[in-house]
Amino acid sequence: MTIQTKYGLIEGVQENGYTVFKGVPYAKPPVGALRFMPPEEPEAWSGTRKADTFPCRCTQYAPGEGNPFLKEFYSDPEFLPDFSEDCLYLNIWAPDEALADPAGSRCPVAFWIHGGGFGGGYSSEIEFDGAANAKAGIILVTINYRVNIFGFLTHPWLDAENERGISGNYGILDQIAALRFVHENIAAFGGDPDNITIFGQSAGCMSCQVLLSSPLTKGLIAKAILQSGVACEEDFLLTPTHAEEEEFGMKMVEYTGAASLDELRSLPAEKLLEAYGRFNGEMMAAGKGLVVVPNVDGYVLEETVKDCWKNGHLPVIPYIAGCTGNDLGTTPEDLAADDPGMLLRECKAFARRTNEAPGAPGSYVYAFMHKLPGDDWGAFHTCETWYMFGTLGRCWRPMQDEDHAISERMLANWFCFMKTGRPDASGAWRKYTEEDPYTEIF
Repeated sequence: MTIQTKYGLIEGVQENGYTVFKGVPYAKPPVGALRFMPPEEPEAWSGTRKADTFPCRCTQYAPGEGNPFLKEFYSDPEFLPDFSEDCLYLNIWAPDEALADPAGSRCPVAFWIHGGGFGGGYSSEIEFDGAANAKAGIILVTINYRVNIFGFLTHPWLDAENERGISGNYGILDQIAALRFVHENIAAFGGDPDNITIFGQSAGCMSCQVLLSSPLTKGLIAKAILQSGVACEEDFLLTPTHAEEEEFGMKMVEYTGAASLDELRSLPAEKLLEAYGRFNGEMMAAGKGLVVVPNVDGYVLEETVKDCWKNGHLPVIPYIAGCTGNDLGTTPEDLAADDPGMLLRECKAFARRTNEAPGAPGSYVYAFMHKLPGDDWGAFHTCETWYMFGTLGRCWRPMQDEDHAISERMLANWFCFMKTGRPDASGAWRKYTEEDPYTEIF
């Protein structure tokens, strides 16, 4: 199947009832002089570009032996692309019916942002797939964006060459560039540019909250699903000031040994990654947590995500927010009480506040409490992605009928929300309000 985009023709891979377009460029490769620069529009190409291979992962550390997620998500070589700074590509799963009649289709669009602590992750992980979406008449888009030092380095050298006197946030600017690419091009695939649901998990959820809090995305987002990463009242997602992030960046650059910006840009990617790893390890040892993150630069973010929520500045759109039973911040006491704890409280606070906005269409809360089979991890951070992408068959775990039933219910809820703004057409999954604090349990 061949599609005309703004930049040229692309040909995808036809599957059973849908076509996958892999590795579609949404920006120029951020290499050489474009390292540590905002993304630039891709060059147009002549002829037909084969979109048949998933893109490289942004340069990052691969999970090693001893990493508990290695077996879960990163042990199958088929789903482990190479590493490269040339990583700004996205993937599109589109129903063949929509591609055959794009002008008449206007399918809802789901825009997925991967997690990874802003330090890793990629768009074609084993648990991500758009087959179920496409078969339900929904177009799925998954994106790569720059992570770790490549995506979030803030430094006076970089400020000096920027017309706004700022730096960092390149990974978020990548996400915004990808969102704009989808808004401008998705109609050619049968998608509705006015019905884009952004959704993400962990740092992908945090990214969604940043996008929702940014003035640069106005009019681009119709709905949002926030999974295991909402920050409202707790110091969970640090969005430091530009000056604070600059201090972190200067220390990180010291580890590179670079004496100038030109020298920094000429260093091998592996040298930069090593510096990031050493600096990140130091911050973790000091108890500071993730600090190579989006910053309040006055452009991408005018205020912290917590202040944006508190001040009622978020878009008035439908939301789902939720987490897993044994998620980040869950304490042993929470587990004993069968309560996810901090993150669920944050989701409830998010929903209460957004439901107070005049004309609010509805914010909904869930908790994924199902304990996965195969070990004693329970409902661990990230586990729900197997279920809401419908990829249980790729997982090593001995999934049972109960697991498949939960997956089908999650898919139905997510798809209903993407289509209508409500997760349940019957109304059984109710809005979360002060008067009716309803949480859907999976």
